[in-house]
Amino acid sequence: MTIIKQSTEISGVQIVHLESYEDERGRFMETFRKEWFPQRAWQIVQCNRSDSKQGVLRGLHYHQHQVDYWYVIAGQLRAGLVDIRPASPTYLKTQTIEMGNDNEKGLFIPCGVAHGFLALTDVSLTYIVDNYFDGGKDEYGVAWNDQQFSLAWGVSNPIVSQRDQTNPLLAEIPVNQLPE
Repeated sequence: MTIIKQSTEISGVQIVHLESYEDERGRFMETFRKEWFPQRAWQIVQCNRSDSKQGVLRGLHYHQHQVDYWYVIAGQLRAGLVDIRPASPTYLKTQTIEMGNDNEKGLFIPCGVAHGFLALTDVSLTYIVDNYFDGGKDEYGVAWNDQQFSLAWGVSNPIVSQRDQTNPLLAEIPVNQLPE
């Protein structure tokens, strides 16, 4: 039975504990159902795949008008989340979640929650979104190592893209440009 739990750290984040069915042929697992997330009028319009080498850190990214649903198809990662919605009851709360390999989970990330991941092994991640990629108009970033929220990545010198190296600190983002 698939179990969906609300995060105890960040409002709106949901962790889906997935169940697989195995026999001599292999296994079957449902990784996503629209009905698991009734709080969002989902219209799935795009599914993406990200492949990362061990030691890569992607993020932190956030959106004003898009939710993400993550599922690791191979490898293991540590997801890092920060609530950067000033009006949220969990503003500036952080959470890390281990996903992949024998830790089969789905992760629902609402609008306004900054998210990224550290590849603990070579990893392949799929993510379902409810808005098309728009050339970056709804793609924002905040520094992965911002001391204001100090995410527990467990690494000090990850491999980070040039773009993510230049993400601003949260204090440098005008409040009126932060998500609601």
